[in-house]
Amino acid sequence: MNYYSQDLVEEIRSRSDIVDVISGYIRLQRKGSNYVGICPFHNDRNPSMSVNQSRQIYHCFSCGAGGDVFKFVMEYENLTFPEALKTLADRAGVELPDREVSPEERKQADLKAQILEVNKLAASYYYYLLRKPAGKLGMDYLTGRGLSAKTMQQFGLGYAGKSGSELYRYLKGKGYSDYLLKESGLFQADEKHGMYDKFWNRVIFPIMDIRSRVIGFGGRVMGDGKPKYLNSPETRAFDKSRNLYGLNLARVSRKSNLILCEGYMDVIAMHQAGFNQAVASLGTAFTQQQSVLLKRYTNEVLLTYDSDDAGVRAAMRAIPILKDAGLTAKVINMEPYKDPDEFIKALGADEFQKRIDQAESSFFFELRILERQYNFREPESKTAFFREVSKKLLEFEAGIERNNYIEAVAERYHLTYQELTRMVSQVGEHLGEIRREDKPLAPLSQRRKKMEDRSLRPQKLLLSWMSSDLKLYRNIVRYVEPEDFTDPFCRRVAELLSVQAGEGKLNPAALFQQFTEEEDQQKLAELLEQSIPSLSGRGGEEKALQETILRVKQNSISWQTEHMDPGDMDKLREIVQKRRDMEKLHISLD
Repeated sequence: MNYYSQDLVEEIRSRSDIVDVISGYIRLQRKGSNYVGICPFHNDRNPSMSVNQSRQIYHCFSCGAGGDVFKFVMEYENLTFPEALKTLADRAGVELPDREVSPEERKQADLKAQILEVNKLAASYYYYLLRKPAGKLGMDYLTGRGLSAKTMQQFGLGYAGKSGSELYRYLKGKGYSDYLLKESGLFQADEKHGMYDKFWNRVIFPIMDIRSRVIGFGGRVMGDGKPKYLNSPETRAFDKSRNLYGLNLARVSRKSNLILCEGYMDVIAMHQAGFNQAVASLGTAFTQQQSVLLKRYTNEVLLTYDSDDAGVRAAMRAIPILKDAGLTAKVINMEPYKDPDEFIKALGADEFQKRIDQAESSFFFELRILERQYNFREPESKTAFFREVSKKLLEFEAGIERNNYIEAVAERYHLTYQELTRMVSQVGEHLGEIRREDKPLAPLSQRRKKMEDRSLRPQKLLLSWMSSDLKLYRNIVRYVEPEDFTDPFCRRVAELLSVQAGEGKLNPAALFQQFTEEEDQQKLAELLEQSIPSLSGRGGEEKALQETILRVKQNSISWQTEHMDPGDMDKLREIVQKRRDMEKLHISLD
C-alpha cells in the first residue's frame, strides 16, 4: 500500500484536465460554459452528464453520479483511489515514488482499508483452492450447476476447505494480527478452538461493491450442513443493506432495466445466459438503501423472486420500497419453475427473454395475489375484493394515473369504468382520502423536492457562489461564517472552503477528497453544480446574491432561536442583538 502527499495529488490533478480525461471515455459536446455527454454510469440515451471545466468536476443530473477527475476514473475503470492516481499519473507523465508502508503506518491505516486488503487475499486463496484437488467437491458442485469456467472466473468463485483453519494459517503467514482477522468477519474464536475459519467446506461467493472491491463473502455448504447459506457479518467494509450482489457488473450492462433476484446462483446463472443486468440482495430482506442504490442506474426493476409463497411475500415487501424510490416495478412470471436458474435450464434464454418482455405491472401482480384471499363465487367476498382494489387505486395520487388504472382494472375484471369509479369515490370518501377538487398531484419526486427544507436551497446556492471565485468568497464571508450554515453537510463544505481560502486558492474539485461516502460525494457534486447567475454585471444578479446572503443569515438566527435553551439568557440576548444587526445590515460586494 502506498501513500502520497496532497501536493503530489494536486500536481496530478492539475495535469489531468477533466474534460480531456473524460473525453477519452465518452463523447462530450460543449453546451454554454460546460460540456455534456451521455452518462456511462446508468442506462441513458440522452446527455445527462455535465462536465464543468472551470471547477474540474462532473455531475449527472439523472443518476446523481458526480465527483472530480479521480472519482470518474475510479468509477469507470473500477479502480481504487491509489490505482486511479497511478493511471492519471502515468497519463500525465508524473512518476510516483514507491515506498513500503512501515509496521507503524500499517497499524495507523484505516481499518476499512485493511479489511479490504484481507478480503482480497482471502478471495484469491478461495479461488486458488477451488481449482486444486482439495477443491474438487466445490468444483463438482458448480459444474453440476452448469457453470462454465469463464463464469466462475468472472464472479471469482472459490472454495473453503474442510479443515476450518486453512485460511487462518495462510493469512497469519502474511503477518496479519488476530485483531484484524477477527474484525474482517472471516474468523470466529472460542476458548476451546481459538481462532478458526468462519467458512469451511463451502463454495465461496465473493461479494463486491460497485468498485469491484471484495467487501464480504457468501458460502454454500457442501452436503446437508446448516445453515445452507452463510454470509459474512457486517464489518467496517461490509453493510448488507447498502450493497447488492452483482451490481458491479450489472451497472454497466447498458440494459434498460435491472433484474432483482433472490440468490447468488440466480444472478450468476442469468449473467451466464446473457442477462447481465441481474443483481440480488444479500441474505436479507430488500432495503430502502438498496432501492436508492438501484435508482442510480435504472428507472425500472424486474422482480424474479422465487414463485413459492416465501418468494411472493418477499416480492410484496419489495414493491412498495421500489415505488418509494421512484422506480417502476414489474414482476416476471417464472411458473411452472421456482427460480430463474431452473427456468433457464429448462426452457433456455430465449424463453426467459419472452417472460421479461411480458413482465407484469407490480400493481396487477399485487391484485393477482390479493385475489387468492377471496371467493369470487360469493357476492359478498367479491365485493370485498373490489373494495380492497379501490383502496389500492386511491394510492395513485395523480388523478390521470389513477383514472388510467381504474380503466385498466375495470376492463380486466369486466366492470364498467363508471361502476368502479363510483366505488373508488365511495371508499375514498369513507376513508377521507378523496379531495373535492379534481386536481392531480405532482409526481412524488417533485413533491418531495418542494418539501425539501426551504432553508437548504439558499445554503447550497451560496456555497456554489462562494466556491466559484476567491475574491467573491472574501466579499461574502464578511457577512456569512460557517456557523451560519445550519445544514451539517453545508457547514462542513463551508469549513473546507474556509481552509482553502486561508491558503490563498479555492479548489472545488479537491473537496471530494474530504468525503469518503458515495452519498456525500454525490451531494457535493450537486451542490457545486447549482445553477447560479453570472455576477459580471451590476443588476439583478448582484441583488440575487444579496438576497441569498440575507436568507442564510435569517435562517441561521431562526435555527438558533428554535434550538436554544429557554433558560440561557446570554444566548437570548445574543440572538436579539443579531436580529437588530440584521435589520441594519447593508450588503455591498464592492
